[in-house]
Amino acid sequence: MTADSLTKSPLATDAYTPKSRGPLTQSAHDSLIIARRNLLRMKRIPEVVIFGLIQPVMFVLLFAYVFGGSINVDGSTDPKMFREFLMAGIFTQTVTFATAGSSAGIAEDMTKGLIDRFRSLPMSRGAVLTGRTIADLVQSALTMVVLVVVALLVGWRIHEGVPKALAAFGLMMLLGYAFTWIGALIGLSVRSPEAATSAGLIWLFPLTFVSNAFVPTAGMPGWLQTIADWNPFSATVQAGRVLFGNPGVSESDAWPMEHPVWASLFWSLLIIAVFRTLAVRKYRRAAG
Repeated sequence: MTADSLTKSPLATDAYTPKSRGPLTQSAHDSLIIARRNLLRMKRIPEVVIFGLIQPVMFVLLFAYVFGGSINVDGSTDPKMFREFLMAGIFTQTVTFATAGSSAGIAEDMTKGLIDRFRSLPMSRGAVLTGRTIADLVQSALTMVVLVVVALLVGWRIHEGVPKALAAFGLMMLLGYAFTWIGALIGLSVRSPEAATSAGLIWLFPLTFVSNAFVPTAGMPGWLQTIADWNPFSATVQAGRVLFGNPGVSESDAWPMEHPVWASLFWSLLIIAVFRTLAVRKYRRAAG
């Protein structure tokens, strides 16, 4: 075989030709490869994506038509007003519930020995987790697009313009990405995908329901309202309502409710910093 034919061989690709990269560039490159692997896996198992779409749509329809008209929002029980109030909470809940998928997926990789195979490759150790969380973020974004269409059909509208609406969705996606790092840590800490799914959801239900997502916090007992007002989930929902121009914006004097955009950014970045560090450290010990 001549040198020229070897150069043209399909084996002579970037995947087989080592390149000199800095640590950050190498980590980003490896993370994107892992993300692509997980996205291809979702494509080959479309039922995962389909069921991921059905659940939030069911939440919208059930909450909008079962509770609409029974909850007072800004002094009114108008069902249309409740639907506009509701959607920021549903959007945020949807992206945060991707945490359970992250937990189960990473736990499954651990039990199947995939982590051991990754360990044998010359790749960044944190890239396995970063790639997984990026793939989950892409899936959440696709789900969000479908959910926005459903929300528009049931009467939800934005009133502050497209740029602010996009900023609201950006904050929600950032919180969802932050929560996937909690899911990654859970997936590395349990022994089976089934346990990871349960552990990934059990703490999300009180977090999302003890918040301003579905009912105004003004009707809660004082101690519970304080918890709800300082809940990271509530800050992002409040920011969404402010940026969408939707009704039901809390009048609480708690700092996160008065400055919800900054509070949402702060909580999301803090969660990423803390749980990414813990998850990568856990992964290195598991793969070490």
